[in-house]
Amino acid sequence: MSRQPVPIVWPGKPYPLGSTWDGEGVNFALYSEHAEKVDLCLFDDPGKREILRVPLSEQTDMVWHSYLPEVRPGQLYGYRVHGPYAPEKGHRFNHHKLLLDPYGKQVQGAVRWSDAHYGYRVGHKQEDLSFDRRDNAAGMPKNRVIDSAFTWGADAPPRIPWHETIIYELHVKGFTRCHPDVPENLRGTYAGLATAPVIEYLTHLGVTSLELMPVHSFVDDRKLVERGLRNYWGYNSIGFLALEPRYLATNSVREFKTMVKTLHSAGLEVILDVVYNHTAEGNHLGPTLSLKGIDNSAYYRLVPDNQRYYMDYTGTGNTLNMQHPRVLQLIMDSLRYWVLEMHVDGFRFDLAATLARELHAVNRLGAFLDIIHQDPVLSQVKLIAEPWDLGEGGYQVGNFPVGWAEWNDRYRDTVRSYWKGDEGYVSDLAYRITGSSDLYAHSGRRPYASINFVTAHDGFTLQDLVSYNEKHNEANGENNRDGTDNNRSWNCGVEGPTDDPDTLALRPKQKRNLLTTLLLSQGVPMILAGDEIGHTQMGNNNAYCQDSEISWLNWDLKTEDRDLLTFVQRMIILRKRHPVFRRRHFFQGRPIKGENIKDVLWLNPKGKEMSEEEWRDASVRCLGMFLSGQGLDEMDEKGRKRGDENFLLLLNAHHEDVEFILPEFRSGTRWTAWMDTSREGGLRPAESYDAGLAYPLQSRSMVVLMERRGNGKKEEPNEAPS
Repeated sequence: MSRQPVPIVWPGKPYPLGSTWDGEGVNFALYSEHAEKVDLCLFDDPGKREILRVPLSEQTDMVWHSYLPEVRPGQLYGYRVHGPYAPEKGHRFNHHKLLLDPYGKQVQGAVRWSDAHYGYRVGHKQEDLSFDRRDNAAGMPKNRVIDSAFTWGADAPPRIPWHETIIYELHVKGFTRCHPDVPENLRGTYAGLATAPVIEYLTHLGVTSLELMPVHSFVDDRKLVERGLRNYWGYNSIGFLALEPRYLATNSVREFKTMVKTLHSAGLEVILDVVYNHTAEGNHLGPTLSLKGIDNSAYYRLVPDNQRYYMDYTGTGNTLNMQHPRVLQLIMDSLRYWVLEMHVDGFRFDLAATLARELHAVNRLGAFLDIIHQDPVLSQVKLIAEPWDLGEGGYQVGNFPVGWAEWNDRYRDTVRSYWKGDEGYVSDLAYRITGSSDLYAHSGRRPYASINFVTAHDGFTLQDLVSYNEKHNEANGENNRDGTDNNRSWNCGVEGPTDDPDTLALRPKQKRNLLTTLLLSQGVPMILAGDEIGHTQMGNNNAYCQDSEISWLNWDLKTEDRDLLTFVQRMIILRKRHPVFRRRHFFQGRPIKGENIKDVLWLNPKGKEMSEEEWRDASVRCLGMFLSGQGLDEMDEKGRKRGDENFLLLLNAHHEDVEFILPEFRSGTRWTAWMDTSREGGLRPAESYDAGLAYPLQSRSMVVLMERRGNGKKEEPNEAPS
C-alpha cells in the first residue's frame, strides 16, 4: 500500500454514526463495544487500491470517531477493526479483513469471492477456531461517502388510507428488464420504474402502493456464484442504509429519490421489503464482511452456553441481536433514514417474528414493537409484518399489535384450496373473504390488518398455480429439492404447457376466480407483479436465484394476457367505486335497522340462509355472499353516512354446474349480472334476472350481481357499475 501524506484529522463526533458530509468535511463514526483499535481505510476511485489508513483515535461511549476536513463526497472507504479473535467467547475480530460500514449509505462494487473473506482458514481441521491473515480488500465492495442534498420540492406522501390500499409486489430489476418502452439504459433500475410508460401502466392498472422487494445492499451467496447464479430476490442484506448498487443507472442515491418523488406525483406509494432479521454473514463458518468483524458478540444472537455458535431463527445461519440497544438503534436509524431522507411510505418486515423475540419466545410486546409504536415518525407509516420465522413458536399470524398489518398466509392457503376444489374449506373461506375477524378482531384491529394474497414472490406465480401440480426448480441447481411442496396448486388436467383445449379454457377461468376473490375480499389485496399479464416461471416456485428470463416479466403479451389485464383493471375499478368491498369495520352479521336483511348473508343454492349443518358439511363447495350497501355503518371523511349498492357474489368451486336461486328481499327486485368468470375474459352483457329465479352458475366459476329495484339501468360490459 502506497502511503499518502498524513491527513488532517480532528476528533470529530460520535453521532451521527456512519460517514456524514457537512459541507466542509466528513465525520466518521463506528460503534464497537469490544474493539481495541479501529482503522479507517480510504481507497482510490476504482476501489482497488488503499491509499490511506487513519486510526480513529477518539472513542466516546464505545463509538470510535474522527473528522477528516479534506475528505469529500465520493470517497470510498472501509474499516479494519482490531480486537480478540476468540470465537468460543463470541469475538471474531480480524484486522486483516476490510469491513463495510453498517451505517454506510452507498456501496460500490460486489463481493468477489475467495477464502480471504473468512476470518479463519477455510479447510483447516479446527475450522473457525483457526485464524486467517490474508487481506480481503481486493475482493470487497467499498462504502462511498454521499452528499445527501436533494431538491424534494413539494413532495408529499400520498397517505393512501389502509382500506383503500391495493398493494403491488414487484422486483425493481425484473419489472422493467425486458420492457420495450423503457429506454434500454434504464431497464432494470430505479430510474426505469420512474419512466412514463411504467407510471402510465401502474396508474391504469389501478394499484395504489408498490412493495419493492429488497433494495438494501445485499450479497450474492458464494455457493450461488460458484454455480453461475445470483441472489436475485435480495434477502441477504449487508447494509441497512445503503441502496443495492446493481439497480442504479447513475451511481447516485439521488436516482432512488427521484423515483420516489415521481411515483408520489402519480399518487403511488413506495413500500420497502426490509430484512432486519439476519445478514449475509451466515453462521460460524460464514464470511466476515461487516458486523461479524466489527463486534460479533454485540450484533448477533449467540448460543448462551457456547458463544462460538449462533441462534438461528431465520434459516440463514444467524439472527440479529434485538436485545442489544445499539442493534435496536441501528434498525431504528435505518427505518427513519428511509422515511425522512428517502421519503418511502412504509415497510414490509421479512420474518418479523424474529424481531419480536425477547429471550427465546416471540413476545408481542417486544422492545422493537414498543419502540416503533411510540416513534413519532415510524408509527405514521405503513407497517406490514411477515408474521412468522423458523424458530419455535415463530408462527404469529394474528398476534401483532394494533398499527400493524400482516401477510395472511391463511387467506392464501384457504383461497387456493377452495378453488382447487378441495373439500371442507367453505367455512374457513367465509372468514378469509370477510377480513379474517377470527384473527384480528379480538385485539381491536380492523379488516385491513389482513394483507390478502394468493401469490407472492415466494412460490408459484398465478399462471403457474393453475398450470403445475409439482414444483420444477431444476434451474436452481439443487436437484429440485428446494422450494415448498405444499403449493395447493392444480394444473387443470395437464402439467405445464399444453395444447389441450379444455385445459386452455379452464386455466384462464381459474385465474379470474382467484383474482376476483382477492380483489373483492375485505382487507388489503396484494397482487404479485406479472400475475395480471400471465407471467410464468415455468413451474419454478423458488426463483430466488434466477436473475434471468425465468423471473423477468415478459411484456410481449398474447391476446389472453391482454384480456386478463383488462379484467383485473375492471375488478380494481369495481373495488374502488364500491366501499362495500373495502369496509373499515368487520361485519356484524346482524339485521340492519329498518330492513329485514343483515349486513352480510350467506346463502345456499336454494337462495336460503346457510344452515349450521351446511357449514359443517365438507362436501359443500358452492355458496352465495350477500353484501348490503345499507349495512356499511361507516362515514366519509366529513362525517356523512356512506351507503352503497347491494351485491351478491356467487362462488362455485364444484366441477358441476349449479342452478342458484337468486334471493328476493323486496318485491320487484332484479339482479344484474355484472361479471361472470365463466365467460371468456370474464366480461358479459349486463343481463338482469328476476329474484326468485335461478341463475345458471357454471362449474368452477364466480359471479358478481348487483341488486336493482324495478328497471335498473344497464351497465356497459367494459365499465364498473356505479
